[in-house]
Amino acid sequence: MLTHRQKEVYAFLKDYIERHGVAPTYEEIRRHFGFRSYNAVFKHLKQLEARGYLTSRWKNKKQAFSLKEPVRAASATSPLPLLGRVAAGEPIEALEDRDTIEVPESFLGTGEHFALRVRGDSMIGDGIHDGDVILLRKQEDADNGQTVVALIDGEATVKRLYRKGAFVELHPANESMQPLVVEASKVTVQGVVVGLIRKYSA
Repeated sequence: MLTHRQKEVYAFLKDYIERHGVAPTYEEIRRHFGFRSYNAVFKHLKQLEARGYLTSRWKNKKQAFSLKEPVRAASATSPLPLLGRVAAGEPIEALEDRDTIEVPESFLGTGEHFALRVRGDSMIGDGIHDGDVILLRKQEDADNGQTVVALIDGEATVKRLYRKGAFVELHPANESMQPLVVEASKVTVQGVVVGLIRKYSA
C-alpha cells in the first residue's frame, strides 16, 4: 500500500514517461515536488522499488529507472499504525501506545488509514466488541450516521455521529446506553470506521 506522497510520485513518473517516452531526471523530480535534495528523490524511488512499482540499476542517477505495474497477491497485507485504545463507551484517552498491525490491503481504500483497539461494549449492536481492532480512514469530517472516532476535549470515543446545529450527538449501538450530546466546537473527528479485525479464540 503506497502512502499519499508515494502515490503522487508514482503518478508524476507515469505521466511524464507517457508524455516524453523517457523517465524524468532527479532534478526534474526534485523541482516538481520541491524536495530540498536528491536524497529525498532517491528515498522515494527506493520506496517505490521496494513495493514493486519501479525497477532500477541505480548506477546512473539521471534516468536509470522504469515503472511497472505490481502483481498483487490476494493475501497482500499492509502495515498500519496501531495508535492505542479507544472507548466504545465513555471517552478514554487515545493514542496511549504506538505499534503496527498487518492488515489485508483489500480492507483498505484510498487515503491514509490507522487502527485502534476498542475498549467497552457501547457499539456491540454494530458488531464492534471489546478487544476488536477497528480500521479507520483518516479524515476530519463525516456524514450523519457514519461510525467515527471523535475526540472530545482530548479524549476519544467511537460512536455514530449526527450533527444537530450547534451540537453533535454521538450515538452508541447499545440500547442500554444514551447518546453523548456535545457542543460541536468541542468535537474533532479523527477518522471514519472502514473495517474491523477480531481475533477468534475457541
